[in-house]
Amino acid sequence: MPDRDQERIARLRRQIAQLPKTPGVYLMKDREGVVLYVGKARDLRARVASYFQDAADLFNARGPRIAHMAALVVDIDFLECESEVDAFLKENRLIKDIQPPYNERQKDDKSFPYLEITASDDFPGVYLTRQPRPRGSKLYGPFLDPAGVRAALHAFQKVFKFRTCTLEISAADEKRRFFRPCLLHAIRQCSAPCADRISREAYAADIKRLRKLLDSKRSILLRQLRREMEQAAADKRYEEAAVLRDRLQAVESLSLCGDVDADVQPEVFFVDPTAGLGKLQALLELPERPRIIEGLDIATLHGEASIGSLVCFIDGKPFKNSYRRYRIKTVAGVDDYAMIREVLARRYRYAAIAEELYPDVILIDGGLGQLHAALDAFERMRQAIETEGQRAVKPAMVVSLAKREELVYVQARAGPIKLARNNEALRLLQHIRDEAHRFGQHYHHVLRRKRAFDEDLAAGPQPPTKKRRRTPRKGEVVLDEDASQVRPDDPR
Repeated sequence: MPDRDQERIARLRRQIAQLPKTPGVYLMKDREGVVLYVGKARDLRARVASYFQDAADLFNARGPRIAHMAALVVDIDFLECESEVDAFLKENRLIKDIQPPYNERQKDDKSFPYLEITASDDFPGVYLTRQPRPRGSKLYGPFLDPAGVRAALHAFQKVFKFRTCTLEISAADEKRRFFRPCLLHAIRQCSAPCADRISREAYAADIKRLRKLLDSKRSILLRQLRREMEQAAADKRYEEAAVLRDRLQAVESLSLCGDVDADVQPEVFFVDPTAGLGKLQALLELPERPRIIEGLDIATLHGEASIGSLVCFIDGKPFKNSYRRYRIKTVAGVDDYAMIREVLARRYRYAAIAEELYPDVILIDGGLGQLHAALDAFERMRQAIETEGQRAVKPAMVVSLAKREELVYVQARAGPIKLARNNEALRLLQHIRDEAHRFGQHYHHVLRRKRAFDEDLAAGPQPPTKKRRRTPRKGEVVLDEDASQVRPDDPR
């Protein structure tokens, strides 16, 4: 093994030794900081260490792609999670957002399903769906085991007899009594509200009991099912025991779910830009619906190749002709606040003297500190302009959006605003914030790759390292230097 590779492995092992022994998500990065692979783990330290052990045979155990990826890793980042389920959902979200080149699964737009109860209906329906209603429903999930949840839903329907059809049923419709119910009523799996076989109050009571069960930990139900299964097996009623076993597993699968508010799947909840702008106007108490929103993000790694990115949205849609990128010139080291002040001063210096228009809303990626840095930048511009005897113009509204808690900080507000995760205004701000981050990270990676290339060019050519040829196993096809296929028993 070359000396540089030994140093890389030793450095990674020291980093891995500091990882927690808790569930979480790990991100493998190359020398440019690009995420190569995202994985989940029950024990972060043990899982990540398995890639870099001397006895690890990644080529045979995980395949050539993972073995090649491990040889490129120079840095490892991680996120701690409360449980394996939380880790699974975060891994899925990161893979969809980052699209790492060495992840093969979960890169499509397929989402995890929800259990939806249409609570706003006169006779609520219960569905397993990947496209829930935008409002008026009670959601549970997302669920990691769709088949298990479907089986649990079938078992619950036998008890609570809720409807799973998509009929529009009104309690005021007197013609319902002439309607012929479907087969589910005949086999006693639906109380047939469509045919007026149950009152609205009685049906609501069944739905209330179902929601109480779904909101609970279901420990009493699980213990009861387990006792019945064991008793049926002891009495040699094996078919009944098998049914109870399947029902028990189905109910247990309900615990493999995330939180509706915390584990948001953006591809599930489409946001109408018009609705988002209307909600944003009410949230920020603006006199008119905002049309132009600009979002700012800072991208840096230990103060290297620091840049500021600014994106523009008009009527809730990206206007890429107005996207801007700024290389940080006056700030040395890691100082996000100073970088924000520099970018804002460069971007809005003409707007501050009324030679250009401010956007309706300026969004800063960050929390209260980043918002104060932005407001400080505009205050400094005002003082400098008024010192020269001119009249300064202030921006209409400056807000910031913190990443983890998704709290909205607004100027002249005493505290942050916490919105529901499916709020249209929050979703619009998240979209702008994420687009600014994406736009900035791309340029940041370009600059880092250019810097690494310039350093390699300045260092000059390196002596080639001699590669040790691996003895092929019997029957294995290998490639020689001219890429022609050669078998180990070939006389050449």
